[in-house]
Amino acid sequence: MGKIKVLHVITRLIVGGAQENTMYTVSRLDKSRYEIDVISGPQSGSEGSLIEEFYAHHISLRILPYLVREINPFKDLLAMVGLYLQMRRNHYTIVHTHSSKAGILGRMAAYLARVPIIVHTVHGWGFHDYIPRYKRRIFIFLEQLSARISTALIVVSNQDARQGQKNHIGSLGKYHLIRSAIPKDEYFECSGDRAAVRQELGIPIDALVMGNVGRFSAQKNPLEWVEVAARVKRAVPNCYFLLVGDGPLHDQVVQLLKKRGLYPFTILTGLRRDAPRLLSAMDVFLLTSLWEGSPRVIPEAMLVGVPVVSSAIAGSAEIIQNDLTGYICQPRDTQVFANRCTELLTDTEKRYRIIQAARRYASQTFDLTQMVTQIDQLYRDLLNQHGKH
Repeated sequence: MGKIKVLHVITRLIVGGAQENTMYTVSRLDKSRYEIDVISGPQSGSEGSLIEEFYAHHISLRILPYLVREINPFKDLLAMVGLYLQMRRNHYTIVHTHSSKAGILGRMAAYLARVPIIVHTVHGWGFHDYIPRYKRRIFIFLEQLSARISTALIVVSNQDARQGQKNHIGSLGKYHLIRSAIPKDEYFECSGDRAAVRQELGIPIDALVMGNVGRFSAQKNPLEWVEVAARVKRAVPNCYFLLVGDGPLHDQVVQLLKKRGLYPFTILTGLRRDAPRLLSAMDVFLLTSLWEGSPRVIPEAMLVGVPVVSSAIAGSAEIIQNDLTGYICQPRDTQVFANRCTELLTDTEKRYRIIQAARRYASQTFDLTQMVTQIDQLYRDLLNQHGKH
């Protein structure tokens, strides 16, 4: 019959978990079975861009100018028309969407284009407690509508499935848990780079280091991260801080670091694509995000051998078994965050115990080959159900 034609649609290719998940999926699915295209909007920003990496992986990528993250009725209509025309022209059997905007427009276009199989991956819902109530209601309504025309919904955490069901988004049978995995060998191999990375960054080899890898955005809550760091510094005077990434709150982060007297002890690397090496320089990884789907950076840190303290949100509370593979704390509980980080920094035996348990768990649970195999199997099952063997 020839190859199965598949289209993946995503709002933007910034450096982020949903984008990396999509890149690994489309680059590793069986090319003898699937012919895969990707459509993305043009936006990048201070978070960096993965567009060149998509091309380096020889992925067929098209940039759709009108597909933007912000709500814009005129551009949204043009984007949906562009997606519809692309789908009609290329006769895709499967359309697989990612992220909220592309998920809504892409699924509507696929439905109108009569694409047989419509799949959406929920990388964390777009409606959360930190947006205005009216916007939340609009997003939920649009997700409910989009779920009705979806063949399957992939979630990266059980919490996302529960939240979807709670808000009457799709039937239970449409949900499939496939965790967002990582190329674990890259992280295992970097666990021995600690001394070299510290020398490169100017961090004393005998210092204790608390770090983070992620966007400087409201979602990631970096200003609270700095407040936690200030408390940790008072308890652990020889502690340094390593922040990898960039984003719209960069200047505010720098200002707060200076105000709290932490700037001389903080290394801000900016955007880097060697996160595994940089993680190896850390002793504790702190994540203060307010909302996430399933933060891939947690298993990344686990594989390198860095114990994690994270806010108890969606996927992170599923990844971390408290006091066994890391610590979880309630969002915005700055003092508890600081206590847990201080405990891990100063108790070598406990740190080592958590590192060993976390590495075993992450290695078994976030295997990239397993993730791609699960997606392939879902595609096969859906194709069989629709008589598209």
